[in-house]
Amino acid sequence: MDKQCKDCGQKDSCRQAFEELGNLKGPSVLLKVVQAFLLPLIFFIIALAVAENVLAERIASSLGKNLLALAAAVAVVFLYLMILKFWRSRN
Repeated sequence: MDKQCKDCGQKDSCRQAFEELGNLKGPSVLLKVVQAFLLPLIFFIIALAVAENVLAERIASSLGKNLLALAAAVAVVFLYLMILKFWRSRN
């Protein structure tokens, strides 16, 4: 970074801006990141696996089983995201 900033006329103000941004104290976004990215992925994988196992006994066609399992997993994630959106609007 210092090599890139060596000939820059704004290197002092730029460095000061980054230091100020690094010292900002604010609420942690970790919980929101987990809720928005990690949990939907986990729910999708679990729902897909459960749907595959449940549908394996009932549907003989591999393509039909996979498509229905995919639709069920997408529905579970969509439902989770709608509940999360509703819960965040209330809080």
